[in-house]
Amino acid sequence: MAIMIKSPQEIEKMRISGKVLRKVHDAIAPHVVAGASTMDIEEIAAAKIAEFGAKAAFKGYHGYPSALCTSINEEVVHGMPNQKRVLKDGDILSIDCGVIVDGFYSDAAVTYSIGETKPRIQRLLEITKASLEAAIQQCQVGGRLGDISAAVQEMCEAEGFGVVRDFVGHGIGRSMHEDPQVPNFGPKGKGPRLKAGMVLAIEPMINAGGPEVRVLADGWTAVTVDGSYSAHFEHTVALTKDGPQILTL
Repeated sequence: MAIMIKSPQEIEKMRISGKVLRKVHDAIAPHVVAGASTMDIEEIAAAKIAEFGAKAAFKGYHGYPSALCTSINEEVVHGMPNQKRVLKDGDILSIDCGVIVDGFYSDAAVTYSIGETKPRIQRLLEITKASLEAAIQQCQVGGRLGDISAAVQEMCEAEGFGVVRDFVGHGIGRSMHEDPQVPNFGPKGKGPRLKAGMVLAIEPMINAGGPEVRVLADGWTAVTVDGSYSAHFEHTVALTKDGPQILTL
């Protein structure tokens, strides 16, 4: 495992990339409403990315066709935008997006509820987001990678939610996926030592039911095996001697 340590100058470039990505997320948020198709949202995102002079990180990555991953309800990750997928009240939609600015990647995801969702599903969104926040607090120089993983697992499983094992977070920088992998499960106090200059994409993927997932015939869309809804939140986070810095705020 070769974990890339970024210089302060490189982290500043990643911060710029992260700010552009946040502006893209902010631009599409008002359009995540009942009656909108996931392709409508994709087109808004693609236009914003171009407007900011950035490049869509996902489009073309291993042949992926879109700037966004738009995953509805039981879709966990990597759902593809489609004009026929129209949002309706009670749905949840996770939007994952990455951009490249000046050679540096940033990656962030948000899950939205559409209209009125069931209390248990609203709780799923709240806890998944809170577990990301708890994980970020564990991004302390001198700690262990497992501290991040355990923070997610402990919070989510205490609520009876399933922590996805098949997909994990990752290092990020001049490439979308760098070492180390950042699981959302595992014991604290284990794994590589956390060092200043690490930049991690931390992304809890949490199911209302069991943790098992399968990939559909399109080769991309991952869904829960039991049909339960799934939530996904993600930030790109730099580790510094002064504590974690969220680059995608």
